[in-house]
Amino acid sequence: MADPIVVLGAGPAGGAVALGLRRLGYEVIVIGQPRPFDAVEGISERVVEGLRGAGFKEALKAVRQPSARNATWNGESNSANTERLITRKHLDAGIWQDLLNAGVTCIDGRIKSVDTQLDEGQGRKTSVVQVSYQVTDSDNTNELQTITGSFLVEARGRAAPSAQLKRFRGAETVSLLQYWQGSEAQAQSAAVSFADGWAWLAMTEEGKRYLQLTFDVASANLPPKAELSEFCTQRLSEIPEAEPFMRDAQPVGEPHARTSTPILCEQCTGDNWIRVGDAAMAVDPLSGNGIFQAMSSALQAPAVINTLLKYPERKQLAQDFHQARVTALFYRFARIGRDFYQMERNWSAGAFWQTRHHWPDDQPLHVETTFDDFEVKTLPVVQNGEIVAADVVVTPDQPLGIWHLGGIPLAPVVTAVQSRQAGQPLESCLAPLGLQPNALEGITRWLLTQGVPR
Repeated sequence: MADPIVVLGAGPAGGAVALGLRRLGYEVIVIGQPRPFDAVEGISERVVEGLRGAGFKEALKAVRQPSARNATWNGESNSANTERLITRKHLDAGIWQDLLNAGVTCIDGRIKSVDTQLDEGQGRKTSVVQVSYQVTDSDNTNELQTITGSFLVEARGRAAPSAQLKRFRGAETVSLLQYWQGSEAQAQSAAVSFADGWAWLAMTEEGKRYLQLTFDVASANLPPKAELSEFCTQRLSEIPEAEPFMRDAQPVGEPHARTSTPILCEQCTGDNWIRVGDAAMAVDPLSGNGIFQAMSSALQAPAVINTLLKYPERKQLAQDFHQARVTALFYRFARIGRDFYQMERNWSAGAFWQTRHHWPDDQPLHVETTFDDFEVKTLPVVQNGEIVAADVVVTPDQPLGIWHLGGIPLAPVVTAVQSRQAGQPLESCLAPLGLQPNALEGITRWLLTQGVPR
């Protein structure tokens, strides 16, 4: 029997990979521990659908009903949006239970070391991973244990060691999270810009308030740790929009400082390991889609792993697939953040804003394209739980390619139209594809929107 796949980290990314691997029939062991601090996060409906699509059930019980989300940016306030607040300790507990229900072996342990070794058993050489971890017994005694696996999934988020891999970093950013406790209140959240950063404020029905300030490390001039609580309280009191969150409430404990620097790992796979979630790439929390980003790379990982283990001749294809999508996702959200920062002009002369107005580059988020820009290329795609090469349609705005449109392979459609004879009706050049009437109608309608004449 093959060694199990070992997943380090039991958050949304690690959990999604583990569930996906179980569906493919692999034995999976997850090693993780609850995060050392609690927090509330705001998520959108697409994150809820992503969690559901990944196979989470118990974890979804931690998702609250939509609540009001206010934004004050560039001197303008908007309260048209809603988001769902989740308490991470409840979400993570639900993920843990979902893993157990799926037959995943879950170990509450602290990772101490990870090594790759060569196994020359059964007349062939294979790489195995050895993970040493520390568990605490019921009598509070620490015990070091080791487990061997056939493949390693690094899903410990931003806390994952760099493993000496080259990483692309944005402006160094720090977020200070201060807990407050007040009486029961209406759940709500807010994002607010100020002169040298921005704040995310959240309040749950139980009266818990999670007030976070984000600063530029180089220019913030933060005080010593012992003075952080007073510093946070003072800065929050200077933000008018924070007053409802501070009203009739008091800070509890010490603020928690954590890095929120955008980071892209430039090598996210090896022969027997893969990085997913924030361990692969983590962007500025301004986008408010941290869980969505983490799961985006995690959902494709089982197919990549399956290909690396079963079809080593497609190793490069699988590795290129994962890296290209992680990189594209990173730049997409980095540019979303850049464009949002550029909307704030009241403080544009400040160091925080200047540093972020043109990072990571000046390329537009979306590139206008016409049908003349379409190209058919052979690129890696996911099919039946593995990575294969297929003809896809590449555009300047979709460099990773579009494989299907409404369930119809798009490359043959584009090839047929590009080979169209002068004066030939559109339906006539598509006829050899044998599309059903409804599919033909849908594809024709889409081509017309791309400027293709009938």
